[in-house]
Amino acid sequence: MKITKLWFADNRIYVQTNKGEKLYQSLLFYPRLLTASNEEREKYEFWDYGIRWDAIDEDMSYESFYYDDTKEPAPGIQDAFLSNPELNISAVARRMGIQQSLLASYIKGTKVPSPERKKLILDTIHDIGNSLLAVSF
Repeated sequence: MKITKLWFADNRIYVQTNKGEKLYQSLLFYPRLLTASNEEREKYEFWDYGIRWDAIDEDMSYESFYYDDTKEPAPGIQDAFLSNPELNISAVARRMGIQQSLLASYIKGTKVPSPERKKLILDTIHDIGNSLLAVSF
C-alpha cells in the first residue's frame, strides 16, 4: 500500500491510497493518537509496513486499515472501555473478582460474557461511577 494523503477527523485517522481507496480507523483503538496534539499527530513517518509516530511511541500497520474491527468499537463493553480510557481494565477486573485477561477478552470480543457476567460488568462500572459521584472536597 502506498499512502498519498493522511488526515484526522471525527476521532478517526483517514488515508487515501495510490489506488484511490479512502480508508479509516477509529482513534479509540489508538489512545495515544487520540489524545495527541495536532503537532504530534503530524510528525509521522511511512515505513515499509506502516506508519510510525516516534514522539508518542505509536505504530499503525497499513494492513490494519482493512480490518473491520478497527472501524468502530463494538457497541456495549468494547465501546464502554474504549470511550472511557480512565476505566482501567486491571482495576475493574480486580473489583469484579475476575482475571484481567478474561475482562480483556470480553473487551476485545474474543470471548462473549454470559448475560449474568455482562450485568456484573455493567454494575461494576456503575458502582465506580457512583463512588466518583460521592467524592466531595
